[in-house]
Amino acid sequence: MSILKSLFRRETLAPMAALTFASAVSVANVLARVLFTGNIRYSFLVWNLFLAWLPLVFAILARNIYRATPAGDRLGWPFLGLSAAWLLFFPNAPYICTDLVHLTTRFFGHFWVDLTVILSCAFIGLILGFVSLYLMHSVVTQRYGRLSGWLFVAGVAGLSSFGIYLGRFLRFNSWDVVAQPGKLYQGISAFATGQSHPHQLAFLVLFATFLFLAYLMLYALTHLPTAAQLSLASHEPKPVEA
Repeated sequence: MSILKSLFRRETLAPMAALTFASAVSVANVLARVLFTGNIRYSFLVWNLFLAWLPLVFAILARNIYRATPAGDRLGWPFLGLSAAWLLFFPNAPYICTDLVHLTTRFFGHFWVDLTVILSCAFIGLILGFVSLYLMHSVVTQRYGRLSGWLFVAGVAGLSSFGIYLGRFLRFNSWDVVAQPGKLYQGISAFATGQSHPHQLAFLVLFATFLFLAYLMLYALTHLPTAAQLSLASHEPKPVEA
């Protein structure tokens, strides 16, 4: 219950309600597709969407601990542990974009339906990830300054792209850090020693750039002046000329 209270605080109620509703609609679309076609091919999207929620949960809990910590005090292990969990699971949110690889024209009649279902889940996954990134970005900015905040965003975009590479190309999961640390180390070592295909390296760079630019645009949109602010500005008294 404490987690639900943290998620649905008054200041976050509107975005959380919107994300919950959008996720429910996307899950309903996947289930409708399964019932209509009699094929569970895209049922994995429901699991992937669940994984996309985890970084937001970790970010909100970490942000709550940060806000409860007196200014100037060191951040304890609970905050650091939640932040590490957030970073570990964050790639699951944009990972759904790569599920487009499952599209096939073999059943052309379903192609556009399948495209819409995957894009819907991918879009919600991106927004879930970006909301969690925004929360962690704000913590870093408050703690270390604006430049450090944006360097943090760039670093997360790069690490997330690499995490998606490990998941999509090498078929690792977030929990393989604990379940298969040896194999995961071998996969990272193979990449570090230049054994990856040039196309995979290009994917890393391009997807990291995509994540950074997409977040930057969303960040800019959230900082547009509201109608109330514009109305207030238009009613401000103009300075009297001498």
